[in-house]
Amino acid sequence: MHSDHESYMGFSLLSRLNKSLETIVGILEGVSIDSVINLREVSFLTEWIRHCDDVRHLHPFNELIPVINTALADGVLTEEEKLDILWLCSRLDTKGDYVNNVLYDMQRLHGILGGILADGKITETELTGLMGWLSENDHLKTCWPYDEVESLISGVMQDGVIDEKEQLLLQRLFSEFIQLADDKTITNPPVIMGGQMVGLCSFAPAIKFEDSWFCFTGASTKYKRRDLKEMVEKLGGKFTDSMTGKVDYLVIGADGNPCWAYACYGRKVEAAVNYRKTGRNVQLVHEIDFHDAVADALG
Repeated sequence: MHSDHESYMGFSLLSRLNKSLETIVGILEGVSIDSVINLREVSFLTEWIRHCDDVRHLHPFNELIPVINTALADGVLTEEEKLDILWLCSRLDTKGDYVNNVLYDMQRLHGILGGILADGKITETELTGLMGWLSENDHLKTCWPYDEVESLISGVMQDGVIDEKEQLLLQRLFSEFIQLADDKTITNPPVIMGGQMVGLCSFAPAIKFEDSWFCFTGASTKYKRRDLKEMVEKLGGKFTDSMTGKVDYLVIGADGNPCWAYACYGRKVEAAVNYRKTGRNVQLVHEIDFHDAVADALG
């Protein structure tokens, strides 16, 4: 674990339990949204369960994991087994009042997106099921990435057929919201801006340090936050810990943060996206591009 994350782990246990539970429910809904569960989708769910090792001995996972493992033992997840697991999840309520229901529903959406993509292909039937889920959960409107997902799917489904370009766009977006293995941070998911599909992180950004405001989120693979601050200030830039309207560049640490409630991004990223929607020219920059820009500026 990255040292920057250790201080979060002690007080984030409840949120990590809930996030894992909601994501598993979402994956189950996603892999079965077209009424078919294939071998690749079962393998995806099995792999996700393997990544819950740090909480599997705790309630509710000490009850849930054995049930899921039994269901997956033969390499097949039947409809009845899925319903049994979903029923158990609904009874294993650890939520309390520490965050509102929007958080849980958004975590479930992330799981659904991952479940749909589990077999490597997104079908028209799956998108129809997803649109139904989005309609039933329209209280998530304005919460990123609900609007982007809904807008992209609506555009793709206008002619009722997913062409090759649309398939790639859908896969690119959906793949950002399930964290497995070392994929700890967003890379460049597309978002809808002014009716156009654009990348969230700037591609090969031209970064100007002099008199520009920088903010950082997540953890760096190379430096402490204070080191990043010193780099910016040495090159004539200004640093802030808060994602406000004055920020020009939000740098996203390549090591992510396992305590983020939304797994692949955090509050600052969502705030930056909302600023961009209002016309504020804030650039989201991946840490790798930031280091390249620093190297260029230092000559």
